[in-house]
Amino acid sequence: MTIRRKVKRVVDGDTFEVYRRIKGSKFIRLAGVNAPERRQKGGRQATLRLKRLIEGKTVTLTPRARSYNRIVGDVRYRRKSVNKRLKK
Repeated sequence: MTIRRKVKRVVDGDTFEVYRRIKGSKFIRLAGVNAPERRQKGGRQATLRLKRLIEGKTVTLTPRARSYNRIVGDVRYRRKSVNKRLKK
């Protein structure tokens, strides 16, 4: 199942918020991506990178699981995997 949603804001380097809920949650975590928190070393840069990639844009999401009231999934923008781009 794939879902399209517009990104409202980026929370940190691996989590963002969408405008419309998916299975009761507006927060999405990128599967397989473990970016530092915003206040940790490298966190600010990770957050800015994700913002440049998807903030304000419509993405395609494939949900994989739930964790801490967030949907964990694979995210694509313009048919390219955001997850893979951030793993590099």
